[in-house]
Amino acid sequence: MSLTHCNVHFSQQPDKVAYISTALLKSLKLSGAKSIRLRLGKDQIPATVKPIQKAGRHLYLTSGLRNAIRVPKSGAIYLRNQDGDVQLGPLIGVLSDATNSTTRPFGSRTGFIKQLLKEGSKKSYIFAFTPRDINWQTDTINGYFLSSSGEFTRKLVPLPDVIYNRLPSRRSDFSPAINQLRERFSRKRIPFFNWSFFNKSDIYHLLENNPEVNRYVPESYMNPSSERIRGMLERHQFAYYKPSSGSLGKGIYRLSYVPKQGYFVRYRKKNSNVLLRFTSFNSMLRMLHSNKGQTLKGYVIQQGIQLIEIDNCPIDFRFHMHKDGNNQWVVVGIGAKKAGRGSVTTHIKNGGSLMTPEQALGRVFGDRAGEVLQRAKNVAVTLAEAIEYHHQHLLGEIGFDLGIDQDEKVWMFEANSKPGRSIFQHPSLRAEGKASVEHILDHCLYLSKFRRKEEI
Repeated sequence: MSLTHCNVHFSQQPDKVAYISTALLKSLKLSGAKSIRLRLGKDQIPATVKPIQKAGRHLYLTSGLRNAIRVPKSGAIYLRNQDGDVQLGPLIGVLSDATNSTTRPFGSRTGFIKQLLKEGSKKSYIFAFTPRDINWQTDTINGYFLSSSGEFTRKLVPLPDVIYNRLPSRRSDFSPAINQLRERFSRKRIPFFNWSFFNKSDIYHLLENNPEVNRYVPESYMNPSSERIRGMLERHQFAYYKPSSGSLGKGIYRLSYVPKQGYFVRYRKKNSNVLLRFTSFNSMLRMLHSNKGQTLKGYVIQQGIQLIEIDNCPIDFRFHMHKDGNNQWVVVGIGAKKAGRGSVTTHIKNGGSLMTPEQALGRVFGDRAGEVLQRAKNVAVTLAEAIEYHHQHLLGEIGFDLGIDQDEKVWMFEANSKPGRSIFQHPSLRAEGKASVEHILDHCLYLSKFRRKEEI
């Protein structure tokens, strides 16, 4: 295989001829070739080769070729030659859902998708699309491309080389239609990451038989019985009771047991924090039943951890992990989240505040902050590798909620295959936000096999 970079130009001639500069023919190891098979995404067409004398690496596509495989634009792009199959690209699809707005078609995700398309267009053909933009009869997608002026424009393209899944809704992500969509792409051997949202119980189950990493996971049980909840509180004094498929801290209860004082429950109700005291375990359980139903299904009970604190407020950390262009897990961004007073979680929307990890750990550990942070990074990479090893589908991005207890042990509370990007709004983390986008694109190049040898 040979891989090179070139400039693609469009010609108005109707025939199916690829005019290729001698320098490009040499780079592609095609010197003397009379014909090639030209590919974009899953489309291909035979083409006659005609060399041209022009300095540099240039490819001129006639309208007959360009229209047949739907090349979306001229300009700089990669070319990959595999035994006479010359592929332009990569063609990258970003899957999301859309609104009816013409200026913000992807709602609150529009800014992020624009950033992806803007940076990605420097090294690929990249577009966003929704499930309803796919035509399975013709194997084409009516995608959203970004124009040079920063506006969305629709273009019909073949099925892509790789898909980055950013569907934002758990409900749609697990629907029969989306399951069928994923399976169709899989059957066509199109790499598709990240496959779907994680459930908390799924991740705990994946890791429970791996002692190397399970030691970082607090004691956790799915669908706990009342006896299980009671036992957890007696052993650990407090525990978190949370929905298996929840996000953003919604529906989480902090349960505490203080001998001779009773049972305490903290939770978020609308825009305020609630603290309730119960004289008996059964009265506390009745409250949970009244709020969540008699079966308490779909919930996880998790051991409470005495986290490090600032100003008597617990702190945990969001680790934003990516696969890089060499298929290795790396820590790209870390946000330290300080809980608001009386809050059951550290989420910003629940009154929490965001700091850099250096700021937070410096206040707790002083000169040892760097050592503690590096140990947490090593744990995060180990966890990501373990989840990927046990997971049956492609992963390229994971968000971890990690904590450090007062004995400096690292704990994993949550793993999210489609992590939010709010930490990158912090002024000191915007460079990490840009690096996150670069890692997504580089991993797309890796999965689509569009990587220069010197980059591997």
